[in-house]
Amino acid sequence: MPTFTALTTLSGRAAAEALGEAMERLLPEPTGVGVLDLEDASGLWEVGGYFTEAPDEAGLALLATLHNARPFAVSELPDTDWVAHVRRELAPVEAGRFFVYGSHDADKLPGDKIPLLIEAAMAFGTGHHGTTLGCLRALDHLIGEGFEAGKVADIGCGTAVLAMAAARVWDGTILASDIDQVAVDVAEANLRANGMAGRVGCVEAAGFDHADLLAAAPYDLIFANILKGPLVALAPEMATHLRPGGYAILSGVLNEQAETVAEVYARNGINQVRRDEIGDWSTLLLQRQG
Repeated sequence: MPTFTALTTLSGRAAAEALGEAMERLLPEPTGVGVLDLEDASGLWEVGGYFTEAPDEAGLALLATLHNARPFAVSELPDTDWVAHVRRELAPVEAGRFFVYGSHDADKLPGDKIPLLIEAAMAFGTGHHGTTLGCLRALDHLIGEGFEAGKVADIGCGTAVLAMAAARVWDGTILASDIDQVAVDVAEANLRANGMAGRVGCVEAAGFDHADLLAAAPYDLIFANILKGPLVALAPEMATHLRPGGYAILSGVLNEQAETVAEVYARNGINQVRRDEIGDWSTLLLQRQG
């Protein structure tokens, strides 16, 4: 079955959401409509629709004009097994002592690396994105410095690859949380696939808003690979739930946003120790005063 996409950009969230709602009334109807903040300091939002038959390009052009959007770019996607395609394209990732791979690359596992099996079809966090890779490298750096953690939290865990990496190295209490129950289910499936069922506690929560997360605090190490806005909002809670001398590894931050995020955390008593850039993304290693 063919799939068509129609994508445009425009300024402002309200305008983008209004255009998305208008797209849903097109004939033929889209099978899905998405509205996405580009998070690149441009103020632009992307609006896209997916169709199983060719969309009404005249209708799209009219909507673009009415909503002050750029003309829609309409494309037909090839009939592709995308999971198989991604598996072919995604090579294993080495991040210091960690080796992130899919089952199709199990024969490439080095004997001197810590394995983390993550399938391409899973939620965000295969290790290929600069944010996840940066977090793994920051963790590897801490381990190399002799740091040990007895309590670890992975906030916004996605696949829980970061929590699993910590659990491969340290015993103790390790918790992973995500605001999306689907991601929590994926995290638990990943733990089973890695022979680590029950090793990491997985919960659905926004930030630290879960009884298990609150009961385990304060933490020696907290991961938060999310986005600038949620990271900034999380800073006071991070200061509350991170022990004095404990570390936070933050990512999901564009390079031009990193200084702002670091300043917010410094005002909350959590100071930057190290910053690494991978492509457009920064990873911050911070330590709480005390």
